[in-house]
Amino acid sequence: MAKNRIKKHHKKLGKAPGSMIYTGNKSTKNLFVEVFDYNTEKCIEKELSTIEEAFDFKHTDSVTWININGLNHVEEIEKLGIHYDLHPLVLEDLVSISQRPKIDEYDDYLFVVVKMLYPDKDETIISEQISFILGKGYVLSFQESEGDVFDAVRERIRQGKGRARTMQADYLLYILMDAIVDHYFTIIETLGDKIEDYEDRIFSGHVDKNINKDIQDLKREILKIRRAIFPLREVINRIEKHESTLILKKTKTFYRDIYDHLIQVSENIDIYREMIWSLMDMYMTTISNKMNEVMKVLTIMASIFIPLTFIAGIYGMNFDYIPELHYKYSYFILWGVMIAMFLGMLYYFKRKKWL
Repeated sequence: MAKNRIKKHHKKLGKAPGSMIYTGNKSTKNLFVEVFDYNTEKCIEKELSTIEEAFDFKHTDSVTWININGLNHVEEIEKLGIHYDLHPLVLEDLVSISQRPKIDEYDDYLFVVVKMLYPDKDETIISEQISFILGKGYVLSFQESEGDVFDAVRERIRQGKGRARTMQADYLLYILMDAIVDHYFTIIETLGDKIEDYEDRIFSGHVDKNINKDIQDLKREILKIRRAIFPLREVINRIEKHESTLILKKTKTFYRDIYDHLIQVSENIDIYREMIWSLMDMYMTTISNKMNEVMKVLTIMASIFIPLTFIAGIYGMNFDYIPELHYKYSYFILWGVMIAMFLGMLYYFKRKKWL
């Protein structure tokens, strides 16, 4: 893991500001470009074969969503950026996947970076960067690879459900960001299920040796989620306060709803973070209790056998004169005394509830 992080950050060392260097490791063979161009009356959905085909959608009277998958195709993305007059620093940030969620304001467009979270087959949380360009009448979205959380948005646009086809591009950006934030709740539910499973494993008393590593992995996941979600509150707050023709006043109410969702998710993250720390404390307490139980049993066994060993040691000495040795029933009497001491000590420990 450390080698991968070093390699990723070293890709841009010595490069001039604005240099487009893809810092991720998800390579797609072909650049995937899809377009939704719609208004209240029609909706055109296309999958483009070249990036140049997207140039014609810049100055349409309808709302256009151009979605690009495959950030490793740097030259094609640069062509699109030049046509849409994107700043070189924006182009650099598009293919640099280590960006913090943020919003940059330019004269003709807004540049927004968010993190899309989703679980893989092993329920490990994957974080993928998605960048949006909001311009007059269009939204550009850039993803590392195919697969996202926008299927419901696509269906709403196709079917003309809700306000999607009656609103402007700022509302399109809202429903895309809202889909990402709504998916955070799924991640939080997955996280909560994991914590409950670990609690059950700890309280059941059958603590396996891997649970310590599992809890550490869970702690790293919660930190990853926290880094992805907490800065997004500032992004939404700035969108609400943004004064331009790109964000209409009636749309800002919807962005406020995203902010409320983020507050709810953030509170859950803080709660789960405390619970994870408690899990580690419970685990260490359980291990300590098991060790104490073992030590208690060993101490009781030692307490029982010390006096018996003392008696056996006395009569095992090689002195010539030990009167009891010549008595006919000495052996049986000694066994009786030792058994009586054994049972007496067991009764005493039981009465003290040490057993």
